[in-house]
Amino acid sequence: MNISAALLAGGESRRMGGDKATILFRGRPLWQIQLDLLRTLNPQEIFVSARTDPVWRPADTDFVSDIPPSRGPLSGLAASLDRMCGTHLLALAVDMPMMSEKYLRHLCDKIEPHVGVVPRIHGRAEPLAAIYPREAATEFQGALAGPDFSLQTVTRLLVESGKLREISVTGEERTLFLNVNELADFAAV
Repeated sequence: MNISAALLAGGESRRMGGDKATILFRGRPLWQIQLDLLRTLNPQEIFVSARTDPVWRPADTDFVSDIPPSRGPLSGLAASLDRMCGTHLLALAVDMPMMSEKYLRHLCDKIEPHVGVVPRIHGRAEPLAAIYPREAATEFQGALAGPDFSLQTVTRLLVESGKLREISVTGEERTLFLNVNELADFAAV
């Protein structure tokens, strides 16, 4: 099984007041932290998914434009699944700076042919740090064509169809999923 990776950086960052990807965390921009993390996994390819090609995108990554009209991360994941060469797509949000290589490797170890994994915390999927099989593209395209753009709905459909398996997140692992949406969130991480 070959893994492709997508850094999801297409949010508008309204609450942050500027491009969230360029905010410094422990002296480094969030985009660099997350891309370096993805590189440790040696994916077949790395995409940066956003509404427009970011000026900070390194040359060794490919830009994937959200499928218009943008429906948030749903559009970026659908576009990345359509373009990837691998059998599975590891999705990682730019605003989860606490995510670890160890945890992502744990997710990689849980995938099977045609089946990905999605972490679950308190009954909710964590779709922005998950691995999707290529076959999930059908559900993503269907969601884009319908009225419900919720990733929770899409992941539920994928679990019901057997294309995703849920992985319980332990109390200790929950801190890995903390995301930063405004400057005050940095105090929590």
